[in-house]
Amino acid sequence: MDNYVALLRRDPPLAAAVIIAIVGALTICGFFFFQYVLGYPPCPLCLDQRNAYYVSVPLAILLWLGVNHGASSKVLIAGFAVIAAVMLWNTGLSAYHAGVEWKFWRGPADCSGPINSLGSASNMLKQLQDIRIVRCDEAAWRFLGISLAGYDVLVSLFLAAVAAWGAKASLARVGRSG
Repeated sequence: MDNYVALLRRDPPLAAAVIIAIVGALTICGFFFFQYVLGYPPCPLCLDQRNAYYVSVPLAILLWLGVNHGASSKVLIAGFAVIAAVMLWNTGLSAYHAGVEWKFWRGPADCSGPINSLGSASNMLKQLQDIRIVRCDEAAWRFLGISLAGYDVLVSLFLAAVAAWGAKASLARVGRSG
């Protein structure tokens, strides 16, 4: 444990990049586990929430490599700022999704509204059998009363804070070297 604390103190941008990459990758593994192993198909809002991780994890890995190979502080600041912005956006999207699940507000019509376009009556039974709609306003799974969208709020906010910490630490490097 002391080694981890020493890393945090010795090189905060490196630690921030490592934390974002690992926690983000574990989150990606988590939503694939729920989808492919446990059989909970994602709704359209869930799929939108994944995009933040698809951007942030590879960028964090690049920052991790950049810190180890002498990338400029400006590049590090920009990379952490992008991750912080993307994760803050995802925090808002996840909070919106959790609110839709709790029926605080209406969700998008494509995943929480009525089904209107069924076509002709003769073809309706066939179309109804083929339709597979995953609703955004019904939580597929909850733990301690919090849905996956609610947990995504917490994870995204944490990663945004870590990215802001990494940007601040990179900015402090500019002050020391300049």
